[in-house]
Amino acid sequence: MNFNTPITAAQHISPGSFEAENHWYPKALNATLHPMVDFFLHLSPVRIIERYCHLHPGVDRDALGELLRHKPRYFKWGGADLINVATEKGKREMVVIENNSCPSGQKSMPLMSDHQEMGSYKELIERTFLPMLKSRSCPAEGELAVIYDKNLMEASGYAAVIAELTGEHVHLVEFKDTEDKAVQFEEGMMYVYGEDKNWHTIRAAFRYVTQRPWNRIPMVTKTKILNPIIACLSGGRNKMVAAKAYDIFNADYEEAGLHINTPETIWDVTKEEIPIYVKMFGGHAVVKIPYSNAGQGVFTITGQKELDEFMAEDYPYNQFIVQSLIGNYHWTSKGKKGRLYHVGTMPNLKGKSYVCDIRLMVCTGKDGISPLCMYGRRAAKHLEDQLAEGSDSWPILGTNLSIKTGEGTWDTDSNRLMLTDRRDFNKLGIGLDDLIEGYIQTITSMIAIDNMAKLLMTNKDGFKEKLFLSLNNDRKLIEEIKQGSLAVGS
Repeated sequence: MNFNTPITAAQHISPGSFEAENHWYPKALNATLHPMVDFFLHLSPVRIIERYCHLHPGVDRDALGELLRHKPRYFKWGGADLINVATEKGKREMVVIENNSCPSGQKSMPLMSDHQEMGSYKELIERTFLPMLKSRSCPAEGELAVIYDKNLMEASGYAAVIAELTGEHVHLVEFKDTEDKAVQFEEGMMYVYGEDKNWHTIRAAFRYVTQRPWNRIPMVTKTKILNPIIACLSGGRNKMVAAKAYDIFNADYEEAGLHINTPETIWDVTKEEIPIYVKMFGGHAVVKIPYSNAGQGVFTITGQKELDEFMAEDYPYNQFIVQSLIGNYHWTSKGKKGRLYHVGTMPNLKGKSYVCDIRLMVCTGKDGISPLCMYGRRAAKHLEDQLAEGSDSWPILGTNLSIKTGEGTWDTDSNRLMLTDRRDFNKLGIGLDDLIEGYIQTITSMIAIDNMAKLLMTNKDGFKEKLFLSLNNDRKLIEEIKQGSLAVGS
């Protein structure tokens, strides 16, 4: 190994170091899980299938059962952002905004039981990470690591739980897109610069690297990583390819009556074409940089002023996606499904309702994909029946809690966090059938992305670059992927 010596080093996490107050928001740590959410999380697959098929008579029971038992190859841990919408005729449905390959959520989830002090951190590690360590493809030699670029609260929680359950020390290492890196790769193996000022071979790593991870982590590694980079590029961090994966899934499962609900999406859009598609959606649309996350690179367009402001800026990528905007009934896009609008929260004492979404996290275990934890987020400003000309729509429609405070630094607006506890959950205005619908939407979107990942990888886990280029021919993105593949020694 001929690596440069970084300034920073990994933190050494030992068994017995888990302290709950370090890994939950105080309001979540002291909250009591709502009985309906607790009931939902313990529903058996049989009950879910029977209930869902009863409410959706056209759904094939066997096909749905196979999806619930499905074990993804690459995308094993995900979290969908879902919004509760209604059609012009009042039909309710849960719509997938995106499915994330390194989702947050643990720090916002009340404990299901007071004696289970590690909560759903432990559930995820037991169901998904530990079996990965026992797989034949995991190297026999090496240590364990958790790598992250944000969300230290959860990343450190995972490291402490892994240490506790394996009895091994774990390297907790920050891995941002900077020159000073305490993580390096050589011939597909990950190495971490430890507290002892030595480089350590890593046989398996838990990844919470969310910002363009493909520009510093190789596509194919000998070190087992949860989730691997292909899960991001196939849709977990790539909205362009995700939209295509959803369309393929919907075509495959049309006869089974299963469908991933998404806003109407137009992909492969150049900046110059955007005004045309905004006009096509009636002047209301959402424009997204496909590879951003944490609420970055999302632009709500509800009038000429917001469109002009978007067009006046320069962007690092060449392609965008344009989606129908879901707003208030009186100002929303009209697409092929007609008008969709936000159901929103229950009105507060002042009669004001807010746009909100649900993050539902799931993971893969021996019995298939199971729900893990969830929380809600509301927008900063209440829904307006009418938007004034030139008004800013993002505070009314944007729900993400992450706030970028500088290059590579983040904060969280936890005031808009809505827990699934006895106090907050009722305000979300959703019921048990909505939770089941959200779960089905989450696993189907996750499987769609995993299926895309399988298409993009050869049997020997080689990346099909030409196929990827045909799906996502963005020069800047390809440069970043090659940069990751050329990481030291990889």
